[in-house]
Amino acid sequence: MFDYKYLTREHLEGFDNYKYMAIDTSPLSVYVMHPFWNKVVELVPRWVAPNVLTFAGFLLTVANFLLLSHYDYDYTAASAVNATAAVVNGGVRNVIPGWLWPVLAVFLFLAYTLDGIDGKQARRTQTSGPLGEMFDHGLDSYSVFFIPACLYSIFGKGDFSAPPIRMYYIIWNILVSFYFSHWEKYNTGVLYLPWGYDFSMWDKNPCFGRHVKPSQRPSGGLKTSDSRVAQLPDNSLSTSLLVLRSTNPHLASVVD
Repeated sequence: MFDYKYLTREHLEGFDNYKYMAIDTSPLSVYVMHPFWNKVVELVPRWVAPNVLTFAGFLLTVANFLLLSHYDYDYTAASAVNATAAVVNGGVRNVIPGWLWPVLAVFLFLAYTLDGIDGKQARRTQTSGPLGEMFDHGLDSYSVFFIPACLYSIFGKGDFSAPPIRMYYIIWNILVSFYFSHWEKYNTGVLYLPWGYDFSMWDKNPCFGRHVKPSQRPSGGLKTSDSRVAQLPDNSLSTSLLVLRSTNPHLASVVD
């Protein structure tokens, strides 16, 4: 297995003639992100290899996935079922700490930025090449799973959230779009970058950062006599109280 030659002589000769060609017409990318990345890459020392930036950005997406896998391994932390169980079972539930959401947003933005400047660092240091592109896009093929999988923790699974089968099809849609884009590049020599990439990265950060601190009292004038219920996030609290009232009138006493 270790003696097998995966690359033929024709492949190796193709490396010498290869030239990266991409077309990016997204207004957000052209007028906002690329000028920003051009400034950021100037802060990176020239001795930092572009692949180091690529791998660091990938590790941040993995870190987000591992953090949410620890706190929300079954995607129920944001669901009404888990919030109701917290009231009935004495506050036992998988709580995602309030500090974790801004951390996830920062990690995602840094990963997005590192992915945007690694190629610029390669051209800046005159080290760009096909192997660097393969390393970059190869790691991206994993990130297109990790990022939407983390986003699902915001909605969770349950009666009042997105069903798992829908998220399954969404992830497959992203994966197929990613691989088809590179299959098109393989045949045409040009990678057409989709508008949705930059806009989706901007959308995800507010989604991660929108959660209020668990200690904040929910809006709408709701007051609770149970301190465990008062510590639930807004979306979980309002939904759990609705479920409690509709399923068991005797449990409605948790609300003043």
